[in-house]
Amino acid sequence: MRERATATLSAIVVDDEQLAAEELVFLLKDFPEIEVLATGRNGLEALDLIVKLEPDIAFLDVQMPGLDGLGVVRKLRERQPDFLPYFIFSTAFEQYAVEAFRLEALDYILKPVDKSRLAETIERAFRSVQDRGASEQEPAASKSTGPRTKLLVRNGTRNLIIDAQDLIYATIENGIITLVTAAAEGLSNYKTLEDLQANLDPETFWRAHRSFVVNIHQIREVVPWFKSGYQIRMGDKKNSEIPVSRVQTRRLRELLKL
Repeated sequence: MRERATATLSAIVVDDEQLAAEELVFLLKDFPEIEVLATGRNGLEALDLIVKLEPDIAFLDVQMPGLDGLGVVRKLRERQPDFLPYFIFSTAFEQYAVEAFRLEALDYILKPVDKSRLAETIERAFRSVQDRGASEQEPAASKSTGPRTKLLVRNGTRNLIIDAQDLIYATIENGIITLVTAAAEGLSNYKTLEDLQANLDPETFWRAHRSFVVNIHQIREVVPWFKSGYQIRMGDKKNSEIPVSRVQTRRLRELLKL
């Protein structure tokens, strides 16, 4: 394939047939723009790897014992609607293609995997990841009319007003945003982290992870983590440890001169 100026795409490979997984990983080694973070043997391992590693793309076998590849997508949508990788299904049977595309799979490749067909899939993956990155950045730039100085924190029946600079971090789970400060913790009236971040000082608040916005002045410790990654320990009462996504690892090194 031609050389690219774009960043490496992270991937996982999950297949209950070890030889099939090894063959696909071997083929992917010829694509330097793809970094295989880990492999798994079943759907439950796929769920765990996707949540922990946040890969850009996930190669999933359709037929696996317990939880199959299609079931993985359904479970993830139930648990973590704010983040999904691009899914590429692999199988020896064509009849699953309709269901795969109904679940908005990026692609569907037949076993044994043809290298030229795989190249087309990777090309599509790059375009999709680039397009998503552009669409995620544009709203924040267009909506912001300047950083807010105050934020509302709902704690039980109380509506607390805090200085925005006192926010230590914000996190989202199941569509609900929680704000954490040294003195208070509660819910936000913002619906997405993108909207919240667009109203905060960009020099102070950083999207360390798809589910976290952090105050860089409240980072107390950088903790080495899985696969050369990092977690950051924050300055709240719980000394919360927040994962840094792989795509933000370089930004962390720039911020803290690691």
